[in-house]
Amino acid sequence: MRYILTIDQSTQGTKVLIVDKNGKMVARVDKPHRQIVDEMGYVCHDAEEIYQNVLSLVPMAIKSAGINKSDIVAVGITNQRETTVMFNKDGKALANAVVWQCARGREIVDLLQQHKDAVYKKTGLPLSPYFSAAKMAWLLKHVKYEDEIHFGTIDTWLVYKLTGKFYTDYSNASRTQLFNIHTLTWDEELCIMFGIKKNMLANIVDSDGDFGSTDFNGFFKKPIPICAVLGDSHAALYSQGCVKNGMTKATYGTGSSVMMNIGDRLVHSLYGLSTSLAWRINGKIDYVLEGNINYSAAVISWLKDGLCLVESAEETSVLAKKAHPNDTTVLVPAFSGLSAPYWNSLAKASFVGMTRLTGKNEIVRAALESIAFQVNAVLNAMVADSGLSVKNLYVDGGAVNNEYLMQFQSDISGVQVVVPAYVELSAYGAALLAGKKIDMLAKEKNNKSFNAVMKQEAKEQKLALWNNAVKNI
Repeated sequence: MRYILTIDQSTQGTKVLIVDKNGKMVARVDKPHRQIVDEMGYVCHDAEEIYQNVLSLVPMAIKSAGINKSDIVAVGITNQRETTVMFNKDGKALANAVVWQCARGREIVDLLQQHKDAVYKKTGLPLSPYFSAAKMAWLLKHVKYEDEIHFGTIDTWLVYKLTGKFYTDYSNASRTQLFNIHTLTWDEELCIMFGIKKNMLANIVDSDGDFGSTDFNGFFKKPIPICAVLGDSHAALYSQGCVKNGMTKATYGTGSSVMMNIGDRLVHSLYGLSTSLAWRINGKIDYVLEGNINYSAAVISWLKDGLCLVESAEETSVLAKKAHPNDTTVLVPAFSGLSAPYWNSLAKASFVGMTRLTGKNEIVRAALESIAFQVNAVLNAMVADSGLSVKNLYVDGGAVNNEYLMQFQSDISGVQVVVPAYVELSAYGAALLAGKKIDMLAKEKNNKSFNAVMKQEAKEQKLALWNNAVKNI
């Protein structure tokens, strides 16, 4: 039996999975890492801690799977996106990694506002400290260095530490705000704009390219090839099988990433979305339209931890089903403004349309429905931008276990919602791509589907309530 080892390096921690030739996950181990937040509200990770966690998790995964080390034939990596590491040629991190959530580059971005249209045209991304370029510029300004320096997202950092190769893939490169999505190269003008020298940036290779081989610091007798690298949202898209035009996935995590594969035709959004590369596989480019939502499953956490209305997330589906059908309560969860496709940073969260019928069940229902309404708005923008229809929405993330939410998403969007049997979609996507590279892996199929049953009149009333609430906050 041959196996693939996958590293899933995410915001909260690192997972290592082992997947067999039939696509079955046979082991999973994980470790959290510190969330470093200083008095300025800057968010960091210790890049060396992350690397050491990877090294410690690999033997644990082998032991958990009960297999021989020699049975591992390929490695895949998927990673939190935009988070940026500054390191020297010896592989020493010169500062903590600046996390994607961190807005310390805001002043840099403010000084570049006159270039925002040019930046968007070249990168498909709105000018923002969210992306890596502003983080790199901030590090150059505030970190002392003497030697030749390298910048990279977490995939680059791990590949460099494991193999000595200075590489990134197209999916991660497209999220830095230094990558030109037309020429498919690092853009000279953007680098000058942010004060970054092109030789500080990694070589870009296909997502299923040759990233070098690693023995994980001597653990394996023979080095294992790293055959796939993808940003986490892109890996989830691949794992869902969304490899054709119009195929769309939504991740229901703390926030939501909604992605539509638009093939090799680059589309600049007119409706508040970003354009990135899904991947380049075997020399073929696929682009995506993407909408990111600030508050998705975090709304469920708020019901539990903030309002203390429920003791567990599982309760919310049951309570929502008991809500009075005539209540008109709508929650707009703009706790940190509204993101795609509305882009209203000044919006505040609010309940709208509460009646004497409104109680606990109705508030819970409104919270769940707010997640689906936001995803639906992104889907509508994608259809308008691309001219493609969405028939199936492939979903992942912890909230997909909420039956009320999944059924309401299907009803309000008029699509079939497809829920996978497995949950580690990002890691699984990297494993699938690595397996494809070595002609090994098949995908397990055991999906559950939700189909729209709501009457058109009821759907239109629901959408009218939501649209009116968003308009008036």
